[in-house]
Amino acid sequence: MGKHDFLTPKAISNRMKAKGLQKLRWFCQVCQKQCRDENGFKCHTTSESHQRQMLIVANNPDKFLSGYSEMFEQAFLENLRRRHGTKRMQANVVYNEYISDKLHVHMNATQWTTLGSFVQYLGRTGKCVVDETEKDERRKRHRRDEDVEEDQRLENWITKGIVVKVLNKKVADGKYYKQKGEVIGVKDKFAATVEMLESGDVLQLDQDDLETVIPKIGRQG
Repeated sequence: MGKHDFLTPKAISNRMKAKGLQKLRWFCQVCQKQCRDENGFKCHTTSESHQRQMLIVANNPDKFLSGYSEMFEQAFLENLRRRHGTKRMQANVVYNEYISDKLHVHMNATQWTTLGSFVQYLGRTGKCVVDETEKDERRKRHRRDEDVEEDQRLENWITKGIVVKVLNKKVADGKYYKQKGEVIGVKDKFAATVEMLESGDVLQLDQDDLETVIPKIGRQG
């Protein structure tokens, strides 16, 4: 049996041989190996033994992902129950306690990419009561505001007959940069046909390459 079959004596033995808690990104969960630095980690990932273990994982990736995820979840919840019982705790505090154990399963070997997604999973499955702090709410509101701003930026505003100014320096190598033109046609909401006021040249430009021009009182264009 391969040394990474879950919960075999050899796998448990390999975990018990881990030494120290060094930077998480230099730990290879597949090989249960902690490297001292970035160079050591690179050397390890190109080694024959690592490549051999990666082939084993590639033959049954779901088994390894689900196995590590289950081990991570069980250990995290056990730490929560043992240290804090039913007290309300911040997730990052519990997580930092968990990773202080040098034998812990690293999150990058699980199905969860962030602590937040893992906590949401615990709440969704009813394994923990999850509530959000005021800080979390502020972050959510900030993200929503950013989404609204993005949606507004994506709204089309070009219409036939308005005067615009070219902002893209790359159009004709800057020949028309900051020159004005009139929109004489619109295609697919965001593509404008612009007739330049000075030269009479007709250009096809994207809305992002333009800005509106507010005519001065008593003048046009």
